Amino acid sequence: MELNTIKPADGAKHYKRRVGRGIGSGLGKTAGRGHKGQKSRAGGYHKVGFEGGQMPLQRRLPKRGFKSQSAKYNAEISLAALERLGAAEVDMLSLKQAGLVGEMIKNVKVIKAGELTKAVKLTGINATAGAKAAIEAAGGSLS
Repeated sequence: MELNTIKPADGAKHYKRRVGRGIGSGLGKTAGRGHKGQKSRAGGYHKVGFEGGQMPLQRRLPKRGFKSQSAKYNAEISLAALERLGAAEVDMLSLKQAGLVGEMIKNVKVIKAGELTKAVKLTGINATAGAKAAIEAAGGSLS
């Protein structure tokens, strides 16, 4: 391979479409802008979502829902996931290293989903009432 023979892969480069350059180009005369109207003119502008004075779709639909910003720092983990983890002592760091919770998570709560047979000691992790009972029944503890 020589420097003077190098060329980009097929389809990697494409030429910018030049409009308004005569009939033969296929984009002459109106240059792909159609006939008349605000969009055909230089400096033609309207806001995003503007529908010509008609009430825009985003204003016609009802407001609904709310997404808490603190939810991204909270996570849930099931009893079944603790069983699969198989560690005797579980804390936030061990859950992050195992990939069971994300790196940004600050609060973890164990929920009663699945079964737990091994004794597990939880440190710095909350649990629901049902999950707490299941953990203590298996011989584990929360602190």
